[in-house]
Amino acid sequence: MAQNMMLYWGSGSPPCWRVIIALEEKMLQGYKHKLLSFDKNEHKCEEVKALNPRAQLPTFKHGDIVVNESFAVCLYLESAFKSQGTRLIPDDPTEQALVYQRMFETNNLQQKMYDVAFYDYYVPEGERHESALKRNKENLIAELKLWDGYLEKMGKGSYLAGKNFTMADVVCFPIIALFPRLHCPPERCPRLMEYYEMLKDRPSIKASWL
Repeated sequence: MAQNMMLYWGSGSPPCWRVIIALEEKMLQGYKHKLLSFDKNEHKCEEVKALNPRAQLPTFKHGDIVVNESFAVCLYLESAFKSQGTRLIPDDPTEQALVYQRMFETNNLQQKMYDVAFYDYYVPEGERHESALKRNKENLIAELKLWDGYLEKMGKGSYLAGKNFTMADVVCFPIIALFPRLHCPPERCPRLMEYYEMLKDRPSIKASWL
C-alpha cells in the first residue's frame, strides 16, 4: 500500500516532520523517500519542480496523485486511510472544529517562532533593527502564553484538542519541539514543555525524529 508513495523531504523541517509523523500514525511504513539538502538547494531540482512548481518540501506523490503543502498531505492521508492506524480527525463536529482550529493556529506559532529564530536569515543585514527583533520576541512570548493557556484549560495530560492524540498534535508538535533546541526558557511556556515531554517518546515521533 505504501510502496507506491514517494516523499521528498528535508532534515530539520517541521513541515516535513509532520508528514512523516502522519505516515507513521497511519501505519504506512515502507513508503519510498528521498532526503534532499536545503543547504545545497537540492529541493529546487527538476525532479521536485516537475511535481511541485514551488520547489518546496515536503513534496508527496501517491500513485498518480501529487499533494504538496504539509497540511494538505496530512489531511489527504487521514482521508485516504481513515480506518487504518490512529484516527486523527474525530467524527464529532464539535471535536473536529477544535482540531481544525488548533491545526491552523499552528501557522501563527510557527511564523512567530521563525520571526525570532531565523531573523538574521530572513532579514538582510542592512534592514535589521533591534527594535524589530524585540517586537518579534514580544509577539512570540504572547503567542506562547496563549498556547500555554489552551493546555492549562484542557487539564494536565491533555493533548492540544482534548483527551486524544489528533491531527492537531501531528502538525503542531514539530514546531513545539524546536523550542528546547532553541533553548527557549521553560518558564516561558511550562504547559507546552510538559506537553513536549509527554509526546517526545510517542512511537510515531521517536521513529521519525529529525
